Amino acid sequence: MSRDDYHFKFSQCFGDKADIVVTEADIITAVEFDHTGDFLATGDKGGRVVLFERNKNNKHCEYKFLTEFQSHDAEFDYLKSLEIEEKINQLKWLRSSNQRSHFLLSTNDKTIKLWKVYEKNIKLVSENNLSMENDITKGKSSSNSHTLSLQNLKLPRLSQHDKIIAAAPKRIYSNAHTYHINSISTNSDQETFISADDLRINLWNLDIPDQSFNIVDIKPNNMEELTEVITSAEFHPQQCNLFMYSSSKGTIKLCDMRQNALCDFKTKTFEEYTDPISHNFFTEITSSISDVKFSPDGRYIASRDYLTVKIWDVNMNNKPLKTINVHDELKERLSDTYENDAIFDKFELNFSGDSSSIMTGSYNNNFMIYPNVVKTAQDENNGIVKNFDENYTTNNSNNIFKKNLPYGNNSNNSNSKRGKNNSKGGGGETEKERNSTKTPDEIILKADKTVFKNKRSSSLLSKSSRNKEWSNDIDFKKSILHFSWHPRENSISVAATNNLFIFSAL
Repeated sequence: MSRDDYHFKFSQCFGDKADIVVTEADIITAVEFDHTGDFLATGDKGGRVVLFERNKNNKHCEYKFLTEFQSHDAEFDYLKSLEIEEKINQLKWLRSSNQRSHFLLSTNDKTIKLWKVYEKNIKLVSENNLSMENDITKGKSSSNSHTLSLQNLKLPRLSQHDKIIAAAPKRIYSNAHTYHINSISTNSDQETFISADDLRINLWNLDIPDQSFNIVDIKPNNMEELTEVITSAEFHPQQCNLFMYSSSKGTIKLCDMRQNALCDFKTKTFEEYTDPISHNFFTEITSSISDVKFSPDGRYIASRDYLTVKIWDVNMNNKPLKTINVHDELKERLSDTYENDAIFDKFELNFSGDSSSIMTGSYNNNFMIYPNVVKTAQDENNGIVKNFDENYTTNNSNNIFKKNLPYGNNSNNSNSKRGKNNSKGGGGETEKERNSTKTPDEIILKADKTVFKNKRSSSLLSKSSRNKEWSNDIDFKKSILHFSWHPRENSISVAATNNLFIFSAL
């Protein structure tokens, strides 16, 4: 995609727009588009799931409220004296061929539920024997033939009154996880899914709620020897036998279920070498991967830790293709983030539908989009190699990319030098240049109430302005952790505390 395809503008906001005290239960904890992008689901700390539907009458990206239901309630495990929160940890849609009903999985710390969302006809009794008796008592009929008797009793008549959107739990998958569930992922075969907690990953069949198979178990015999935990897991989008999981050690393991029943050892490990000299107390925390995602085409893997986003090729596990420094500004303030527990925030990340771009979150209600950060199969066919140019920034006033010339004000000189570099490389970058430490393009948007002031342009910031802003003050409570990218277009939904923002480049 060209850079013109990433001019994101504010589209909608759901939630309280006034400055009020945010209720803990209203904080959004999960956001997910379905595979068509026509439906959007959110989950919150109160255990509620809210669904939105695309307004097809509007050519722009616009959604309307569909329904809301209580997915999970707070429970208490009397055996372990443990309170189980109702908070929704993750939501995953299932592909449905029936347009009238939709299925999605929701999970809290212990229990996974499969929900069916469908249109339900409300029918009311329009005519019965009592209505006939009322007519007689009111004198509307004086004929004795209308008196009630066994001979003239009739079955009540039902008439359609209204249609509502209902949600019903079809399956409940429980009692399989000793530790807190952190992620669920549906398989491309649409028959199975996995659920991961801190030490184990289970494989489920959607139709069998009372039985699961343990496919990963990293729990040591002696818990004092525990060195890492599972932080995220996901199925491959196309190959139903492959899945991956990440750990708090900063490693990603790609597993093939055909090789072994228990996928603990025969795995492909993605791990970057770190210099022991640079190792310190904080690196153990910041290297923990909070989220890991396959690209929709299955070619790439993106992982997010506290400070960086790493992009991997599934065929090359010794080093990442690209490392994006998301929180360079926080490297000198890790002690502050440790004291206020912000260093343990679990930021997510998402690929665009065409597998070329990545988005992730930050503080001060900022989130970043890195357009064209990986080379897609379409680019390979066209002979195009992505150029990571650090001289592109975003313009806050007219919402376009602004090119800062690196060779002074002489544009002819800069163009000639760029031309020499391109001709030298045969019309594109070399592999060494592509894997260099150049800073990729970065679009920074803000999901807060300032977007209401100017709905025609998005709240874009340049990287220099973010550095200036962060040098003064950082609000660690305003973190963008949860979001989702539309699978077929450049539209994104972003959760900011109790509000859901939608931005679109349409």
